[in-house]
Amino acid sequence: MASQTQGIQQLLAAEKRAAEKVSEARKRKAKRLKQAKDEAQDEVEKYRQERERQFKEFEAKHMGTREGVAAKIDAETRVKIDEMNKMVKTQQDAVIQDILSLVYDIKPELHVNYRAK
Repeated sequence: MASQTQGIQQLLAAEKRAAEKVSEARKRKAKRLKQAKDEAQDEVEKYRQERERQFKEFEAKHMGTREGVAAKIDAETRVKIDEMNKMVKTQQDAVIQDILSLVYDIKPELHVNYRAK
């Protein structure tokens, strides 16, 4: 009977050691997965930064800086506004005279849909 108890004790101890080894293996696997994930994220971030740098170089080379583009747009806008203001000044008197002549020249007429009873 003592040998059976001793055998059961040995089996329980062996099962406990096996469970501990499995637990340790799972912990190592989880640690490796986390480490691999962190390394992958670092690699992705480095790649993203490199592509961002390349894009900014391309943008600066082909389009100029954002301040330069904004200044160019502002200058073009000012030129167009100046042209419009010149056109307004040259046409203003004629337009006002046309509007006034239409307002003052009233011709009373009956509407075509009016029916006299």
